[in-house]
Amino acid sequence: MNDVPAQYAHLQRWAFGDNPKLADELLALVLIGKKTASCCSLSQYEDEAWPIPKPGDRWIVLDGAQRPRCVIETTELKIQRFDQVDAQLAHDEGEGDQSYAYWRNAHEDYFTRQGRFAPDMTLVCERFRLIEVLTPAKETMQ
Repeated sequence: MNDVPAQYAHLQRWAFGDNPKLADELLALVLIGKKTASCCSLSQYEDEAWPIPKPGDRWIVLDGAQRPRCVIETTELKIQRFDQVDAQLAHDEGEGDQSYAYWRNAHEDYFTRQGRFAPDMTLVCERFRLIEVLTPAKETMQ
């Protein structure tokens, strides 16, 4: 695909969140360095047949319009229950006031919208680093 540099063309692509507005909000946090962690339900990985990331894996993050915007690399992965997530992961997700209370409320709402929430649900918790910011094709046209 010619919308990303050749060295990234083979990478998996996805957007954060479950709607374009949330995808853009979470992407913005990644781009400013505030969001360095994320989580997803293990059941969604299974249902969607997504590969579970491992340290060193790279991904292209899409914006709400499904355009490639950056490349991230998994640095750490932990599979744990929702009710075992700690304040540090909540902070590193970068959302709201970065408190555990904000994280818990926002993620309970998110997983409830997906029909997946349970206090003991299993999450795939990932830490990552920003590798490169990609300029959308329409921004490169003059």
